[in-house]
Amino acid sequence: MTALTHTVAFEGIEARPVEVQCAVSAGMPGFAIVGLPDKAVSEAKERVRAALDAMSIALPSKRISVNLSPADMPKEGSHFDLPIALALLAALEILPQDLVAQTMALGELSLDGGLVAVAGALPAAMTAAEHDRALICPRASAPEAAWVEACAVLGAGSLLEIVQHFGGQAPIAPAQAGEVTSETALRDLRDVKGQERAKRALEIAAAGRHHMILIGPPGAGKSMLAARLPGILPPLTAREALETSMIHSVAGLLRDGGVSRVRPFQEPHHTASRAAIVGGGRNAKPGEASLAHNGVLFMDEFPEFTRDVLETLRQPVETGEVVVSRANAHIRYPCRFLLVAAANPCKCGHLAEAARACSRAPICGEEYMGRISGPLMDRFDLRIEVPPVAFTDLDLPATGDTSQVVAARVARARAVQAARFSGCEGLRTNADAEGRMLEKVAAPDEDGRALLLKAADRMALSARGYHRILRVARTIADLDGADTVGRAHVAEALSYRLLGAKET
Repeated sequence: MTALTHTVAFEGIEARPVEVQCAVSAGMPGFAIVGLPDKAVSEAKERVRAALDAMSIALPSKRISVNLSPADMPKEGSHFDLPIALALLAALEILPQDLVAQTMALGELSLDGGLVAVAGALPAAMTAAEHDRALICPRASAPEAAWVEACAVLGAGSLLEIVQHFGGQAPIAPAQAGEVTSETALRDLRDVKGQERAKRALEIAAAGRHHMILIGPPGAGKSMLAARLPGILPPLTAREALETSMIHSVAGLLRDGGVSRVRPFQEPHHTASRAAIVGGGRNAKPGEASLAHNGVLFMDEFPEFTRDVLETLRQPVETGEVVVSRANAHIRYPCRFLLVAAANPCKCGHLAEAARACSRAPICGEEYMGRISGPLMDRFDLRIEVPPVAFTDLDLPATGDTSQVVAARVARARAVQAARFSGCEGLRTNADAEGRMLEKVAAPDEDGRALLLKAADRMALSARGYHRILRVARTIADLDGADTVGRAHVAEALSYRLLGAKET
């Protein structure tokens, strides 16, 4: 007797459909799973056997063969337990074969027949909807899958509940989508005393998604500034929230099926490996760069990251995509993030203070910042010096606008860019514009062009650096509500490029 059901195999955030075929035939008793299963999938037979035994269902003394088709696609993860169990029960004629064949399932089985939550329910529901199938999954995973309205999602607590559902004894009600979560305790930019220039640069970075690096001594407020960036960024759009949630679902980070409209803020430690930052490792999971998609990737102590980690960031920063290469597959993850780096000017951090600097100054500063290669430094649109704040200034009243006021200006600038790039695939902010599109939308007036050409010659700007100044100037003009990029906008954009200029 042969029966089948459906599930998925994950390649990045894409859920590839997999047909689970089960045959029970005469022969030497055994239970075999074929179709390039990994260790977790191969062990599913023991979990399935124990779960059926807990339901007082004995396996026949026959040959049980399970094929995961297509057979040449690698299968990884414990979510294959449930579809294998359903296909087996249908082959044993305990469940109706036609109904089981029309469903898609994923979930891990415990030895007592309970269902354990698994990662990837949201992209699995997307695939189920594309193939017009219902999705059966653990109850804990159902709220996130239910965000896909085109798919009927059934969340069960155990394999017995699913058997009773198909038998008509106790139908399972469709799952409800999780709550939209929001963080109300975002930090206020007004809490930062002084640093008005850095605050202005932070606003520009948020408005146009421009990468920035903050350089200053310890305690100057670099991390404090970066931590307030989420408070001035606009909420995720519905499309962006879905993109970000797909990545977090595959990584198993969605809590209670809730989808957040707050932009992600990832801050990895400087000891993080390359796989932790760009993705990889076991099952090629997404890294911090992809988890920060549509949000902020904050890398404190930037020169302390290993050289291979820093250089690996060069391509994702440009393309908004990271490719995890394996011998049998190339897995792509989106990673269109805003990179904010923070660094001390030297190892001891007191290069500018003669009384506190080490005896190797200024060579120590050159060597320390030299850990950041020219091509990588060239990718920072904004390079900001963050000077120390005198302790006497800490008692002064707060200055500058609140995060709420700044966020309103950023939202207006983002709205202008959204209208400007509507209909242009892959373009959402000024930082995405390039080529003819950049020349069209960011062309400065006559005075602005003259200043830019003169500065480009004196600063020996690379072509990339030249274009990045145009993008920043366009964002500054958007914040000012100007239709044309003027000399003042170009001048301000150039001022953020002077620190540590190293064009390649």
